[in-house]
Amino acid sequence: MSAQHGALARGAFAVAVLVSLAVLFTPPSGVPSSPPGVDKVVHLSLFLVLALTARWAGVGRQVATVSLVAYAAVSEVVQGTDLVGRDAELLDWVADSAGVLLGLTLWALSTRGRGTR
Repeated sequence: MSAQHGALARGAFAVAVLVSLAVLFTPPSGVPSSPPGVDKVVHLSLFLVLALTARWAGVGRQVATVSLVAYAAVSEVVQGTDLVGRDAELLDWVADSAGVLLGLTLWALSTRGRGTR
């Protein structure tokens, strides 16, 4: 991480991680019902925010990509265990991964020409 990434950026990333933990690992009884497909939008949005805030906090592109896609996969495995008791879904991981890629793309586009990679 470089010195240009301040406490606000790191704090935003930390909050995004904490929100992701709550969203991904809440037991089924705490998950509100929603129309079909809304959960995929939530997954995509959550990982988009994780990717954006990771890059803002100074996490390198490759580290962010590998770490967040792996986090998405592990979260689905854990959701499918008795520990969380939710369903592990391949399409949730696909939505998570799409969110990571979209977030990284948006970051690259927004920082183009500013020397932040």
